[in-house]
Amino acid sequence: MGKAHRTIRRLAGIGILLLAGLPLAAQAERIKDIADVVGVRDNQLMGYGLVVGLDGTGDSPQTSSPFTLKSMVSMLERMGINLRQEVDSMRPDNVAAVMVTATLPPYTSQGQKINVSVSSLGDAESLQGGVLVMTPLKGPDGQVYAVAQGPVSLGGFGAQGEGGEVQVNHLTSGSIPNGALVERELPISMNGKKTLRLALRQTDFTTATRVARSVDKELGGDYAQATDPGTVRVEVPSNYQDRVVPLVSRLENLSVRTARKARVVLDERTGTVIIGKNVRVHPVAVSHGNLNITITEKPQVSQPASFGAGVTTVVPRTEIEAGEEKADLILLQPGVDLSSLVGALNSIGASTRDLIAILRAIKEAGALTAELKII
Repeated sequence: MGKAHRTIRRLAGIGILLLAGLPLAAQAERIKDIADVVGVRDNQLMGYGLVVGLDGTGDSPQTSSPFTLKSMVSMLERMGINLRQEVDSMRPDNVAAVMVTATLPPYTSQGQKINVSVSSLGDAESLQGGVLVMTPLKGPDGQVYAVAQGPVSLGGFGAQGEGGEVQVNHLTSGSIPNGALVERELPISMNGKKTLRLALRQTDFTTATRVARSVDKELGGDYAQATDPGTVRVEVPSNYQDRVVPLVSRLENLSVRTARKARVVLDERTGTVIIGKNVRVHPVAVSHGNLNITITEKPQVSQPASFGAGVTTVVPRTEIEAGEEKADLILLQPGVDLSSLVGALNSIGASTRDLIAILRAIKEAGALTAELKII
């Protein structure tokens, strides 16, 4: 246990996340987990609304957020209250203008409820305790598909006193669970289709071919064709012309051996390194060393003798020490897998930032058989 524990600690120390490290020749996945049926998709909705009931933490309508005041006056006019002549004297700080967004899943029926997200559009300090008033949510075609309303949930809080303030989580964006009522359904019809298209979430020639073969084997004929690395076209059999939903249910549960590209992902902002299973390294020697520079300031006071000419001054005394750590040299043998690569990099004490530089250098040397992706 002690040896295994030390190994885990060393791996975590350089911030490496290993993916798909299981010793499997190939991993079988369901089609529903790697592909989508073209036409069956989510739709984005968006609307502009007002959050009311804030405790003095709303927008500043007369200065930074004039659109909030205009929206509030327009809303009150629709309710029969005319405040056009009193706009200049109004100072409502309990109202905030917000953008409301939601995702409408496919086949959502009229009357069902969906979640919405609320984000401040002006200079409001917090949406805590606010209530979103009735807000139409429109799709890209300009049609209203849902109406949102309800209390905003932030999942945080803020407190302020004379000497400071405390804040937990983000206070200018929140959500309303089941806060929108679907008013219009999306017209999606599956029955009567002659063909179906399966869109792979990760394009790959091998995976697309295997999906087509798996479908043909299941249906017992030549029905599927991989038209490109990301799309498989399936002809609907005659006995499924009016029963496309059972056909899709049958196909999406088929298991297919997927082919994953060898890939190394580097995130230089967070220092995260992700190494895929199929990464291999050709013969290469790696040397690692760090240059350390230490600068120490020790100012001293220079004071003239009593009754002597001169002034008291501060004289800087700077000490600079420079040294380079011993460079370790390691040799990676042909066909080294990722576990050996990680162990070798740990053996030379590579930090996360060093590891990113080393992997980029190995790739430039042509010794890394993987796609190097920097995000």
